[in-house]
Amino acid sequence: MNVVFVVPYAMETTLRFARRTGELPGVRLGVISQEPGEVLMRELNGKMQAFERVDDALDPDQLQRAARNIASHFGGKVERLLGVLEQLQEPLAVVRERLKIRGMDLAEARNFRDKARMKDALRAGGVPCARHRLCRTQDEAFAFAREVLPLVAKPPDGAGARNTQRLDSRDQLAAWMQSFPPSAAQPLLLEEFVQGKEHSFDSVMLHGKLVWSSISEYTPGPLEVMENPWIQWCVVLPRRVDGDQYDPIRREGQRALEVLGMHTGLSHMEWFRRADGSIAISEVGARPPGAQFTTLLSFAHDLDFYRAWSELMVNETFAPPVRNWAVGAVFLRGQGGARVDKVHGVERVQKELGELVVQARIPRPGQPKSESYEGEGYVIVRHAETEVVRTALNRVLELIQVEMA
Repeated sequence: MNVVFVVPYAMETTLRFARRTGELPGVRLGVISQEPGEVLMRELNGKMQAFERVDDALDPDQLQRAARNIASHFGGKVERLLGVLEQLQEPLAVVRERLKIRGMDLAEARNFRDKARMKDALRAGGVPCARHRLCRTQDEAFAFAREVLPLVAKPPDGAGARNTQRLDSRDQLAAWMQSFPPSAAQPLLLEEFVQGKEHSFDSVMLHGKLVWSSISEYTPGPLEVMENPWIQWCVVLPRRVDGDQYDPIRREGQRALEVLGMHTGLSHMEWFRRADGSIAISEVGARPPGAQFTTLLSFAHDLDFYRAWSELMVNETFAPPVRNWAVGAVFLRGQGGARVDKVHGVERVQKELGELVVQARIPRPGQPKSESYEGEGYVIVRHAETEVVRTALNRVLELIQVEMA
């Protein structure tokens, strides 16, 4: 199987997916990257058998030329073209169509990448989601604000809550549009701010059928974390997620994926449960989840989900695992300053919770401040009982403080 993996930059998570792909029996791995080939060969433990460097890994024309060169090197057709970054999904789909490579096509990729198009498709399919409007003028934005407040402003092709802001009034909307004026070329997506408990729904579709799913809880949601630098974000994967209370998201989550065109893949969906028990789907990514979620899934199921994703995308096989553990993560964020100065409380956590901690990345002095809500580090804990995990996460929040300078 000739597989080409696009690795724009030598990012740890992307490399781990690519490494697992190269380890699959019978796979010849070609890599396209903006990084030098010697860097990728070292990082991929020698699993890379062909390489092409490009100036812009998001440019489908450059990707197409590179993929053809790798196919020539292999002496055969490229049979899989893969990548895990959100921004890559449309360029990959373009090249798949041009080179007739099996996988998600452009129309399907746009359904997931263009958030306004996604919402239109979901609402047309009767899937519950937030009200929205794609605004090309300020008048259109103010008209929507007369109908819906509070609301959320975001770019149509956004990812990871970047450039996303809650707006509670017309005055706040006007101020926002001073910095991000809507236009035909760069419209502004406005959505109803759904009030409720935020979760994720990670799932595997295989040949158009939902074969596995996982539910996570956010405390609080990423948008609130982005707006409040002092908040440490937590994620919990409860051990039991097969109860009746999750029937609505399992049902609507599957319908959403069918409407958007997911055929085979691991997807990450964010959704809300309102106070009245109803749900609303926020958005869906047609790629593995970020923010250490794949690692959390691995610990919860005693399964290497990085390899499981590779087998799913290359061989189109997936054996649904059993959830053996509750798992949670605290994302450590420093306040103020540009670099990590000191980290307090690590020894106390080791002493009190050592047996529960299965992985941690403690911020290092001198480390630059992260631009993401994931912060400068994290601690992952695991136990058979969900409440033990929740208590441990709260204790990590109390004990570890990241001091910036």
